[in-house]
Amino acid sequence: MDSRPIGVFDSGIGGLTVLKELLYQFPLENFIYLGDTARLPYGSKSGETIRKYSTQNLDFLKSKNVKALIIACNSASTQMREELYQELPLYNVIDPGAEEAVRKTVTNKIGVIGTRATVVSKAYEEKIKILKPEAQVYQQACPLFVPLAEEGWLDDPITNLIAYRYLQGLLQNQIDTLVLGCTHYPILKNSIARVTGPEITLLDSGEAIARKIHKDMQTLRIQPSEKQTQVRICMTDSSHHFISLAEKVLLPFMVHQFEVINL
Repeated sequence: MDSRPIGVFDSGIGGLTVLKELLYQFPLENFIYLGDTARLPYGSKSGETIRKYSTQNLDFLKSKNVKALIIACNSASTQMREELYQELPLYNVIDPGAEEAVRKTVTNKIGVIGTRATVVSKAYEEKIKILKPEAQVYQQACPLFVPLAEEGWLDDPITNLIAYRYLQGLLQNQIDTLVLGCTHYPILKNSIARVTGPEITLLDSGEAIARKIHKDMQTLRIQPSEKQTQVRICMTDSSHHFISLAEKVLLPFMVHQFEVINL
């Protein structure tokens, strides 16, 4: 058994949707989450800047003696590939999300929404095409979704309107699967689903990452813990709003500690 925590980072609140799924799937595991709230959003920044911030985040989590690292940010995942990191087991959200899309699609018409950085990188399209060359991938950047999620406008008329504006063109391609290619987007899932309707499967990264970690625990690439003692949320800028929204996103789970840190 290994009681060391699993480290998770995102630019802000979005990665908590991944953390929540991990808490469901691994109730005995300990977690440290880092939200880089002082420097969000990542999606509008250059690849060089995203890599710099991501490296600093990973270094912070490593200093807390974690046993595995999860990049719960799609923009960062496009710049920090798992195979280039050898120090600890490292998981990004791109690969599991693409694998899940290929597994779920019936018509081979897959939509991807994300930040501008994620869409421009074509990371999802490239991964999906490797797994299923006959797949057709249609992408749409939705940059306003991140500030809406951070603001906590989870089911607001304005959010509904913006979701319709972003998605109406994508739906004309008759997709049957839509990858929520930013971990902030599941927070707005109700508004997105209201536009797409029940016939389109919405995929987020939490469940896909959990499946991958479960396999690695079976092969003992990661040693499981036997008792949860901490769920720790760190942020690079103090915000009562962030804490309030984090508690709402993570319900019914209890956070043991909130902390502001300097990188």
